[in-house]
Amino acid sequence: MTKVSDAGFEVTGRTTFICDYSPPRSGDPGNVDTPPAGADFLLINRNPGRVVRTDSAMLAADIRQRMGREPIFALLTRDMNRLAIQSYLLGAQLLGLENVVVAQGDPFTGAPSGKMSAVHDYRPTELIAAIQQLNQGMDFRGRQLEAPTSFCIGAALDPTGGLDRQVNLVHEKIEAGADFLVSQPIFDPAEAVRFEERYAAYVGRSVPVPIYWGLQLLERGSISMGAVPGKSLDELEDGRSGVEIALELYQAFLQASLHNIYLLPTIKPGGYRDYEAARQFLAEAQGMC
Repeated sequence: MTKVSDAGFEVTGRTTFICDYSPPRSGDPGNVDTPPAGADFLLINRNPGRVVRTDSAMLAADIRQRMGREPIFALLTRDMNRLAIQSYLLGAQLLGLENVVVAQGDPFTGAPSGKMSAVHDYRPTELIAAIQQLNQGMDFRGRQLEAPTSFCIGAALDPTGGLDRQVNLVHEKIEAGADFLVSQPIFDPAEAVRFEERYAAYVGRSVPVPIYWGLQLLERGSISMGAVPGKSLDELEDGRSGVEIALELYQAFLQASLHNIYLLPTIKPGGYRDYEAARQFLAEAQGMC
């Protein structure tokens, strides 16, 4: 299995793509959407929309086995206590998984009373440190494991969430042991440049791990994980293809030397993902690298 930290532009000299992927609301293999070809990794989400879906690590192992794709599974501090999380990670290792992204998870705002409760036994930075401790062969109680794990750990970045705050959070996550970062979508490469410059000024060095910058595919009426510029919304209303808009933005990414890409396929109302548009984007983008 390839670790994300060994596959980025900094190591390979070529543009690398992580493609976001949502599990089905089913345990039937026939309901697993075929992932778009062309991505180096698939990031398997955990319960997007805060609804019951196939487990991220189990689906990651299934996709790897049946389809030969390189998966990353998401792990949220929201959902399990320390004992459950660390046991879950040992199970993921047993399934041959090595790439994981740690995040907090969306709050259960508006959930029916008594139906769901958040746990947050760890903060994301604490969980990153705890996974690194598992990699050293030690559990959260300080007891030696029979064998250490070997996880490559990703962490979340939101460059629009207050620049100084994000710089501080990212620095803490890297110090805790994060091996790579995935960002929320941006619609102006200058946001990435500002973040990297502010980080270097704060820490005294450039970001030492790969950052996979979020690039959101859109269509008229779709859902975005970030604030979409009015110009893009107007173009969609006028009938311009979302793939065409994304390819133009991708060119701007490359011109700004952003060569690690986290592609978010179109999210339609109800949570449906347009993986065909992602396939089209990846096929054209790879000819532009």
